[in-house]
Amino acid sequence: MHKFITKKLLLCFILLTAAAGWSQERGRITGTISVSDNSAAENISIALKGTSHGTYTNAEGKFEIKNIKPGTYTLRISAIGITAVEEQVTVTAGETITKNITLTESREQLDEVVIDGRNNRYKKKESATVSRMPLKSLENSQVYNVVTKELMADQLVTNQDDALKNVVGLYQLWGATGRAGDGGSYFASRGFVTQALVRNGIAGTVIANNDAANIETIEAIKGPSATLFGSVLTSYGGLINRVTKKPYETFGGEVTYQTGSFGFNRGTVDINTPLNYDKTALFRLNAATTATETFQDYGMSKSTFVAPSFTYKFSDRLTATIEGEFFNQDATGLHLIYLDYMHTPSSLGFNSAADLNLDFKRSLVGGNFITETRSRNIFGTVTYKISDSWTSQSVISSANNQANGPGFWFYLRPNNKVSRNAWGFGGSSNAIEFQQNFTGDFTIGSMRNRIVIGGDLYQTKGYTDITYLPGGGWEFDEIDYSGAIPNYNAFNPRNIQNQLDSSNSVFHSTTNLSTHSLYVSDVLNITQKLLVSAGLRFDNFENRGNYDAASNTTSGAFSQNAFSPKFGLVYQVVQDQVAVFANYQNSFKNVVNSNAGSSAPGINTNTFKPEHANQFEAGVKLDGFNNKLGANISYYNIKVDNIVRADPSVPNSSIQDGSQESSGFEAEITASPVKGLNILVGYAYNDSKYTKSDAGINGLRPTTAGPRNLANFWISYKLPATVIEGMGIGFGGNYASESAIYNSNTFDGDGNVNGSEKFVLPSYTVLNASLFYDKPKYRIALKANNITDELYFNGYTTINVQAPRNFMGSLTYKF
Repeated sequence: MHKFITKKLLLCFILLTAAAGWSQERGRITGTISVSDNSAAENISIALKGTSHGTYTNAEGKFEIKNIKPGTYTLRISAIGITAVEEQVTVTAGETITKNITLTESREQLDEVVIDGRNNRYKKKESATVSRMPLKSLENSQVYNVVTKELMADQLVTNQDDALKNVVGLYQLWGATGRAGDGGSYFASRGFVTQALVRNGIAGTVIANNDAANIETIEAIKGPSATLFGSVLTSYGGLINRVTKKPYETFGGEVTYQTGSFGFNRGTVDINTPLNYDKTALFRLNAATTATETFQDYGMSKSTFVAPSFTYKFSDRLTATIEGEFFNQDATGLHLIYLDYMHTPSSLGFNSAADLNLDFKRSLVGGNFITETRSRNIFGTVTYKISDSWTSQSVISSANNQANGPGFWFYLRPNNKVSRNAWGFGGSSNAIEFQQNFTGDFTIGSMRNRIVIGGDLYQTKGYTDITYLPGGGWEFDEIDYSGAIPNYNAFNPRNIQNQLDSSNSVFHSTTNLSTHSLYVSDVLNITQKLLVSAGLRFDNFENRGNYDAASNTTSGAFSQNAFSPKFGLVYQVVQDQVAVFANYQNSFKNVVNSNAGSSAPGINTNTFKPEHANQFEAGVKLDGFNNKLGANISYYNIKVDNIVRADPSVPNSSIQDGSQESSGFEAEITASPVKGLNILVGYAYNDSKYTKSDAGINGLRPTTAGPRNLANFWISYKLPATVIEGMGIGFGGNYASESAIYNSNTFDGDGNVNGSEKFVLPSYTVLNASLFYDKPKYRIALKANNITDELYFNGYTTINVQAPRNFMGSLTYKF
């Protein structure tokens, strides 16, 4: 198998080398578009009239059109509301033509007609990270959703989790706990659990809710995506990639102050400046400080976030960027209510959180249990343009996360009782990743070929310490939550910490694993309308096991290899406007056998094979009416094989023969039917079930799959200048059907399934509204969240109450 793969890769390299030579017969056009004050003009359309060649300027006003046949063309520069510019240009074989053009419009005029009034502010036409190469959405056979910076600004978003409420089919199971190892937020996507672990296409783990201060866009990439992103940072349902702000060539920025309900206060700054005359050294700083309380009697958070970035352009071909993210947070943990594992919903007397007779404004704790979270992440990128057709990108990421502090939670019991529980939780994790990509864009005859060939080295190492209360347990007391609680304040951080300091019950675990990967992915234009794609990843996984210092032994270590292919097909029914697509995506998961090394009779100690998920998906993508209407509509089916489950014939042992199936429908529509009006609407349906699993859950929907039905929308309208120039309104919200956090089969006396028992979080509809006054130099905004004061919950097998009605205001000065 290895020899076969090696021969295939060698053949690819030979063909690519020859093709790269053929590509020199064509030319390219590059340049920069600016406005009358020499600042960059973003999102300006650049097209060669009478051809299919075209692109848009980036945040720096730059553009590039490749693979142009020699000849004389008319270059057209246009955008809604500005005067179009046309220039004649002659393209010579193998040469680069540079065209720098200054528009007659000023920055203020451009802000009005392009930034604020341009079509479809809630849609991005292209991504460079989803496929690890610049590719338009209509050319990509995989579905992804983008949360733009414009949408986040309209909603006064301050953190990643609030921004992700705009992603169709994505449901937050848990907010961030800030604790070591797994403190980041958890989400359900297409029936599977995922986290936000990727930043600009590489590892960027944070064990808290990512601050939005330096986020340009967020990409939610749907379905199994191991071919390009591996298995450690992704799930079968997809992955979340945050794309950060980058330095640009002009001085500018903004300062914002926000305040709101529950003592919310936040200040942010975004400053960008060139550091030398020729603008080869660029610096940008994004920073934020936030303090807030919760709506309950106890609960708070204080954080600081600093994200500097520096870019140096050594030449037209070589550019290097170094970035940092430094985050400190002291915060109370989530208010988590579990169903006691000793009691079923029927023993509680009710099966819905809506029937829980609890005043949710009471935290049930007597103080702020503070977890101290510290994250230090460094990223370096070197980009070298080898030729007109080939580019090299080298990226390194180093992430360090630490957390320490007592945590608390509750177990729900019959007769209006809960147990109050606590433990000490501390630890750290360190991850380093190096990634090398070579991207090519060239023609083979009349066919355009875009390819990425890359390798990835990832290693993470960390530890977690859990300190139990004296005696080895975690229960502090049991209380009746329905009335007066005389010892309410006894459950406080000082009492808990005193007990933890005197406890010798400590559980220590370590993580030490690495992956070594090679991948190749190719997108080929058979014709201008028909594109086929294929990719393959080889992954070597090394788990070095759990080290026990007391016995000087290591258990659970293993090494294994996995292959992950993908295929795609896109046909543009209407060129650059309507496309039908289909894809096959694959992912895998390396599974640790917890019984490795056991000598108990009958226990399975074998190394498990990787689980494998396979997705088939088909749908339609739209980008019509001059970018006024965009849509992704798709049906998918995901099947997971080789799932490890309990062995029904051997207690405390596991076998690997389980399976799960998840299928569904997703639709997202973005539109700008008239100037100033922007619309985002999404709906998702998911049907997920275990098809072969333990008898207690076989055939049922997983409790981590989230609701079957999800919907989201946001509408923003900026009033015409003839009414009130700069004034706008926004309205939107989220709907979720009920979600089961307990779902298990029941059995008759003969052991046959005769029904199931559930505990659900009720459906909800949450509505929000905003009002803003936006001018070139300043912006004033107000927002009301949960305006109907809906009592609603989410949960990862837990009951997590969400915030009631609250208000926020912001003032921004732009320079």
